[in-house]
Amino acid sequence: MNELYNEYSKYLREKYGEKVYKLPVNLPVTCPNRDGSLGVGGCTYCSEVGAGFEMLENTLSVKEQLSKNMEYIRKKYKASKFIAYFQNYTNTYLQLEKFKEFINQAAIDDIVEISISTRPDCIGDEYLEFLNEFSIKTAINISIELGLQTVNYHTLKKINRGHGLAEFIDAILRIKKYNFETCAHVILNLPYDDMDDVVETAKILSALKLEQVKLHSLYIMENTVMGDLYKDGKITPLSKDDYVERVIKFLENLDKNIVIQRLIGRAPKENSLFVNWGMSWWKIKEEIEDEMKKRESFQGKKCSVKHL
Repeated sequence: MNELYNEYSKYLREKYGEKVYKLPVNLPVTCPNRDGSLGVGGCTYCSEVGAGFEMLENTLSVKEQLSKNMEYIRKKYKASKFIAYFQNYTNTYLQLEKFKEFINQAAIDDIVEISISTRPDCIGDEYLEFLNEFSIKTAINISIELGLQTVNYHTLKKINRGHGLAEFIDAILRIKKYNFETCAHVILNLPYDDMDDVVETAKILSALKLEQVKLHSLYIMENTVMGDLYKDGKITPLSKDDYVERVIKFLENLDKNIVIQRLIGRAPKENSLFVNWGMSWWKIKEEIEDEMKKRESFQGKKCSVKHL
């Protein structure tokens, strides 16, 4: 374990015996918060491209996307093991047979894990049962990433998530019946949250015994509800120093065994109004780590959740 926090790259190296690369897969899928099932327009911060600004076109098959990305990463890094990451929008918001077809296409040589990003209210038991059978048959591990963002259900309503905390807890408990690893996506600097929400999020994720967490900083895009609020002066992003403070406080209150996929995310420059205070993500990551060292801080330092 990293002396500061339980770092994802080290975790993967220990699990698979070498460095493993995550390859994004882009499916032709939307979200119930966009197509009218739950709402329209998506979450207030979500742009038309969702999280898929660095991915290949979804007109390519899953196998073609993986093969192209594999070829590039093999040449550049001499890599030999990969994770197929079904990243954009709500990947289990597909008809079951179509979902099966896409997942089966990812069962190719050197794929050691499939990671599926989805919403906590869109992961039916029949999908989990299929993934369990698939994993047994192929010996490919399964991990599921759920967008949570915050445990504050008032904030979840304000950002138009379309679900509350209860749906997230329900999804985690059902996924854990199959022993799949779980990851929560969290935005630590949402404009409606305070430090108490940051600490409570860490405590609840610890109590639920998630395996992984992925931290994001809020980015604000053109043509979004939050973008309009930002331009109208109705919301103001926290300072970088405040974000650093929140990450450290979050990590200190998080179970030391939970793997941290990242401390801060990247965002597209095109059509962006606010992204990472105009800094490179890795500089902010280094700043967080340097500050933790100065304070003699580390993940789990103040964790109050005790597992039996």
